[in-house]
Amino acid sequence: MTKYVYTFTEGDKDLKDLLGGKGANLAEMTNIGLPVPPGFTITTEACRHYLDHRTMPEGLDAEIEAHLVALEATLGRGLGQADDPLLVSVRSGAPFSMPGMMETVLNVGLNDDSVLGLATRGGDERFAWDSYRRLIQMFGRTVLDLDGALFEDVIDALKAEKGVTDDPDLDAADLRRLVARFKEIVAEQTGRPFPSDPREQMRQAIRAVFDSWNAPRAVLYRRRERIPADLGTAVTVCSMVFGNLGADSGTGVAFTRDPATGWPGVYGDYLQNAQGEDVVAGTRNTVPLAELATIDARSHAELMDIMDTLERHYRDLCDIEFTIERGRLWMLQTRVGKRTAAAAFRIAEQLVDQGMIGLDEAVQRVTGDQLAQLMFPRFDDRAVAGDDVHPLGHGMNASPGAAVGKAVFDSYTALKWSRSGERVILCRRETNPDDLEGMIAAEGILTSRGGKTSHAAVVARGMGKTCVCGAEELDIDTKNRRMSAPGGEVVEEGDVLSIDGTSGRVFLGEVPVVDSPVVRYFEGEIDPASDQADDLVRSVDRMMHYVDAARHLYVRANADTPEDAARARRMGAQGIGLCRTEHMFLGDRRRLVEHLILADTPEERRESLEALLPLQREDFDGILDAMDGLPVTVRLLDPPLHEFLPDITELSVRVAVAEARGESHENDLRVLQAVHRLHEQNPMLGLRGVRLGLVVPGLFTMQVRAIAEAAVDRIRAGGRPRPEIMIPLVGTVQELEIIREDALTVLRRVGEENGMELDLPVGTMIELPRAALTAGRIAENAAFFSFGTNDLTQTVWGFSRDDVEASFFSAYLEKGVFGVSPFESLDVDGVGRLIRIAVDEGRAARPDITLGVCGEHGGDPASVHFFHDVGLDYVSCSPFRIPVARLEAGRAAGRGPGHVH
Repeated sequence: MTKYVYTFTEGDKDLKDLLGGKGANLAEMTNIGLPVPPGFTITTEACRHYLDHRTMPEGLDAEIEAHLVALEATLGRGLGQADDPLLVSVRSGAPFSMPGMMETVLNVGLNDDSVLGLATRGGDERFAWDSYRRLIQMFGRTVLDLDGALFEDVIDALKAEKGVTDDPDLDAADLRRLVARFKEIVAEQTGRPFPSDPREQMRQAIRAVFDSWNAPRAVLYRRRERIPADLGTAVTVCSMVFGNLGADSGTGVAFTRDPATGWPGVYGDYLQNAQGEDVVAGTRNTVPLAELATIDARSHAELMDIMDTLERHYRDLCDIEFTIERGRLWMLQTRVGKRTAAAAFRIAEQLVDQGMIGLDEAVQRVTGDQLAQLMFPRFDDRAVAGDDVHPLGHGMNASPGAAVGKAVFDSYTALKWSRSGERVILCRRETNPDDLEGMIAAEGILTSRGGKTSHAAVVARGMGKTCVCGAEELDIDTKNRRMSAPGGEVVEEGDVLSIDGTSGRVFLGEVPVVDSPVVRYFEGEIDPASDQADDLVRSVDRMMHYVDAARHLYVRANADTPEDAARARRMGAQGIGLCRTEHMFLGDRRRLVEHLILADTPEERRESLEALLPLQREDFDGILDAMDGLPVTVRLLDPPLHEFLPDITELSVRVAVAEARGESHENDLRVLQAVHRLHEQNPMLGLRGVRLGLVVPGLFTMQVRAIAEAAVDRIRAGGRPRPEIMIPLVGTVQELEIIREDALTVLRRVGEENGMELDLPVGTMIELPRAALTAGRIAENAAFFSFGTNDLTQTVWGFSRDDVEASFFSAYLEKGVFGVSPFESLDVDGVGRLIRIAVDEGRAARPDITLGVCGEHGGDPASVHFFHDVGLDYVSCSPFRIPVARLEAGRAAGRGPGHVH
């Protein structure tokens, strides 16, 4: 029979797919001799069976009972035993960290009898009744799906009646009253009494944890983090140890390095006389972990030793949860900790310097998404120090970055306003898992409670969101949607805030931003060897040198102007993979395009093209100069001609007004007739790309001549131009043959006119499914393919991007049709399969063909790995994303230095 339950003495950290991260790491800590309370783990396989069939797998109940009996024998206490009860926690544990997204139930096993035994054994009646009320409250919210406010309102009312503000100020008699009222709430809301049978409590709690895998917030989190939906969660059943037994007890969360900055030194929060949920929830403000040395020196010293052991064992930053029960330290969890982008780079380099890992592994510990975060702007120090900014308060720098937006006080408003295009800052006393949608929608998160290990901080760091936590001096009133500062300022919902996750400072109004030091490094403004460079810039520089030596993919830029080309080159571009010529026909030149469209005779058409030729040549001259010595792929005109004409409504009004006034409008009328003639129901699929070259005589040959003459000019100036001519939207080889032959004729003619040979590659974009499926034939006439993944995605899916993203993509993402937009990250199964076919058939027909991608997917980290695997020669993306593509291309190449073509 399948084994569904493992004790903590079985398994190890490598079994996280089966035991979940929590269960696998509890087993690992147990096996290396750390103090872990005994328990057992129910596997993800059991969860998947339960979710598929809505029943527990055969034999699971018996297996759980056998392990529970063994646990009782080990500890000498029975679950819920009246005189000396064993209590357990029932916790979720997915293969990937999902902080706060699924459920936990503590103190399982308490009832009206065992609570008295717990009071006797612990010698503390208040502690026992506090544990009992926590069980009913957590069980009611988690297992019975009751509104948590039902319980919180009762607690708040009791504290108000007693004239106290904190939960620990309630005595045993108060807590007995809470238990009685909580049980009444359960009976009123469910029609059934709170279950008093400890084994029934455990069974229901296990089912609730399994069900929480598909809770809305867990589903949303998985979509954002791209965690597969079919993994399921494991369940750990662990004997309870208590941090709420008095001043000699407590609970905490710790990191072996600062997860916000990556700087060395242990970091964490500790809370006396509390259970773990109190720290994570952020409802009570903690003390820094260093204060534990004063509170309990022996436990602090033991914890420091354990943290050192764990970091060396895992060879990485570790995130730890622990409890001290009357002076005895217990480890409840460890995992490789989530960290900010800056911390990721710093820690990776530190571990290399300490000899724990090599550079090949270090580059696998950082990602392109993290590098992109480091390139975001930050607040201008001069502005922050000036008189024009209005400081409101200060909190903990939980997750760095600069965030500006309108203050909102609940998740729903954050989501609603962000969908309307507003930037928002989510302001909460503390966040909880139900705030996830608002946290995703917000530019940044501000809380008045909690520390760097609170829910808000942990989730924000994982998402790369700016976060300031524990700003106690700010009174956040979520009910009245306002925030009060110590200086008397009141921030109403909709007022603009600026929060600095690097310093923890909060400002009223918008603070100006400047380029980050990492961007300035890539731009060449900061020498990594100079005093201007900080440790983060030096870490990035070290990683980039390594990946540039390791990667097999070229990285080119999508750039249309000399300025963009020059910036791309500074960012490390090895050429231009897409130079769009349509941008060169706008502005004052639009009038010349109008003349071309309106031309009635070949002579008029030739005059228009001759007027455009020197302007095009000048454009290409500047770009080839900026990219001297590197390839520049120029895409011939792609969009439909109507885009260069006035708006049909505006033009119709102009003609009608002129007619009404009796004014001359012959030219406007001709243009209007042309607009009507060229109007298309779906221009994306109409007269554009190669089709333009075939039906507008001279258009493409003018562009090819401009490219060729610009190359001649550069050669005469001593340059080394390397232009490539790309024909767009080819669907059949016959189209390519005609345009290619015309282009080669022009190149020969310009070469002969200037006494030189112009051997410029002519290739095509693969952006239609038919082109991908007939790539072998097309390759016979193409020196290169460049996959236009934006249009290929549109044509594969039947989506018009401009229309569908605004109309139904949000619904598709919410319903799980997409994990991520196919325009953001490549659809590997559909679009990717067509690319594989085209690569295989293209190379088979023409082994020396150059293959690249010029859609924006070329800068998406996940997509870059696919392009590496499929064997492309280069990716091309916007200049700002070039460093990201370089990093991911190096990571995709795997271990050890390789070569750049």
